[in-house]
Amino acid sequence: MSEHANHSEKQQLEGLTSRYLRATIIFIIASFLVVFLLGVSISLGVTDIQLQTVWEAVFAFDSSLTNHQVIWELRLPRALGAALVGAFLAVSGAVMQGLTRNPLASPSIMGVTHGAAFALIVAIVFFPTISNFGMTISAFIGAGLGVILVFAVGSFSKGGLTPVKLALAGVAVGGMLSSLSSAISLHFQVAKQMSFWYAGGLAATDWLSVKILLIAGGVGLTLAFIISRAVTILSLGEDVSKGLGQNTLVAKSLGIIVVFVLTGAAVSVAGTVGFIGLVIPHVTRFFVGTDYRLIIPVSAVFGSLLLVLSDIGARLVNAPYETPVGAITACIGVPFFLYLARGEGRGI
Repeated sequence: MSEHANHSEKQQLEGLTSRYLRATIIFIIASFLVVFLLGVSISLGVTDIQLQTVWEAVFAFDSSLTNHQVIWELRLPRALGAALVGAFLAVSGAVMQGLTRNPLASPSIMGVTHGAAFALIVAIVFFPTISNFGMTISAFIGAGLGVILVFAVGSFSKGGLTPVKLALAGVAVGGMLSSLSSAISLHFQVAKQMSFWYAGGLAATDWLSVKILLIAGGVGLTLAFIISRAVTILSLGEDVSKGLGQNTLVAKSLGIIVVFVLTGAAVSVAGTVGFIGLVIPHVTRFFVGTDYRLIIPVSAVFGSLLLVLSDIGARLVNAPYETPVGAITACIGVPFFLYLARGEGRGI
């Protein structure tokens, strides 16, 4: 009996080591791809710039060269912004899916982005001279409002909070906030201004935006890594989690903070970029399994990869005009969402 137990423990250890090794290799390869695509993204624009010039501008900046100034002031912050926003949305989606055990959970579906949009519109209407930092704070508040409303509506229903009720609450709250946002923007004639934000895009990303993203990422991603083990246990079910001594209230509260910090920052910079938080966690689980200690870092780099690639596509699809990056991610996400909605992607 002892030999059998030792053999079983050895197999489990080997399996765990194998998963960690595979996840590490995938993370490193995806990270190299992100760096390469960042270079490609920076080199593309109204005037194409050689990758060698991009390298020189980043590591040996010469302010007397126009190309170097274009790279530093315009293209580099945009590329870094795309990588950070993609990572934030992917991690937010992964955490939401783990906490709620709902494969359809994502910031764009669960009312978080709609809450941020509502707060931004209110801020623009009543504080027309609001700064970028003020808009970011507004987006944080709105994202938090969206999360609180969704969980409150879902919890007050008969039978408590279930994955299906959470999804329905997200759709209902998102629809309500979206309608209010549209009404306010039309009444105060800021609909055109907000249409660019709703479409999603990174053209206006500057170094201040990147700094805001880095601060938010420092808080949100750190918390996400801290609760990764708790999210893994919660994804097995509420009863199992409590049976293992998990404080589910603390884990969920920290998870909610992670979601609204990361999503609030991402939405304030890039607008409504949907489906990254839905698609990437499922792709990541396919490669690394269900351990959120692996899912969160790999989701972050996969999210960066997808949005940087989508931003490149947004500039190439209808050049010299720019296609909203939200339309590019939607083309990928909508078919995936329909696949999941049919019930074929049940594993979380």
